[in-house]
Amino acid sequence: MKTSEFEYDLPAELIAQSPVEPRDSSRLFVVDRQNGAMQHCQFRDLPRFLHPGDLLIANESRVIPARLFGKKVPSGGKVELLLVSKRDECLWEALIKPGRRLKPGATISISAAVDGSQAAASPVQAQVLAVLESGCRLLRFSAPIEPLLTQVGVMPLPPYIHMPLQDPERYQTVYARVRGSVAAPTAGLHFTPALIDQLGAAGVEFAFVTLNISLDTFRPVQEELVQDHQMYSEYCELPEQTCMAINRARHEGRRVIAVGTTSVRVLETVGARLPRDDAPLAPFVGPTNLYIFPGFRFRVVDALLTNFHLPRSSLLMLTSAFAGLDLVKRAYAEAVRLRYRFYSFGDAMLIA
Repeated sequence: MKTSEFEYDLPAELIAQSPVEPRDSSRLFVVDRQNGAMQHCQFRDLPRFLHPGDLLIANESRVIPARLFGKKVPSGGKVELLLVSKRDECLWEALIKPGRRLKPGATISISAAVDGSQAAASPVQAQVLAVLESGCRLLRFSAPIEPLLTQVGVMPLPPYIHMPLQDPERYQTVYARVRGSVAAPTAGLHFTPALIDQLGAAGVEFAFVTLNISLDTFRPVQEELVQDHQMYSEYCELPEQTCMAINRARHEGRRVIAVGTTSVRVLETVGARLPRDDAPLAPFVGPTNLYIFPGFRFRVVDALLTNFHLPRSSLLMLTSAFAGLDLVKRAYAEAVRLRYRFYSFGDAMLIA
């Protein structure tokens, strides 16, 4: 399968630059993957399409202020860093701009101001240890950087968002709890506490997983053939309590609905380890590099709540694997025609 099959035309003005208020006033595009039927409503209408006993699985990872500014030592040249993946308290993978001259052995002094200008250096420095295959640099900080991120870091909004965010919490889900992502699990941005309570009162269950999102989740697929792309590892966790809730739902014939593609990847990472389809899931903590594209056999997820994704992205490929490429193409064309809002701050789609 060619990567070019996952291209589509999107007018630039449909790329959402800011979130709608309230969160659940975004639009919801409902697609029936069995008969291809499509419906249009608002996200707050979600309870109409769920049933008592449905189990929603959401990613409770929280975005960290992973964008840092610094200066090269001793030249003083400005540097911008984006933390991508944590290896230990002082060891991180990061993207660096400009990075071409920052070879192993180079040292960066982290600035104490978010814009990196006219600021005294913080006590923390980072040394470049290696240039990785992904294009990231492996950095060793002189002290744990994570506790300092609220002072020296800023929220790393996607590059297609050009407007500053007035409230950083608006790029977090209302249930975000586990720090570690460099991008939000955006399908969950539409939920409000009131809507979650309403769903609970209607008999819909919520349970949580963790996948700490790195930039690889959103990295466009550059290879000509879809199957030649390689995903880098991201930390994920299926906790015991969630595992038990899923096993009960599956045993009782209730739907397991993934909130976002990252939740899908956690569930299907664990599902791929099953000796047989009806075997119970087991808790899991560890890395996943699961790459889902058309032809993948889903073993856990029965329905998917997601946003609209970038062309040639692994997220679009995952959505197409779940719903079928032809149906996704038709749905995206219809979403463009009806002026839906796309990407992180855009509208939502329920595929059931």
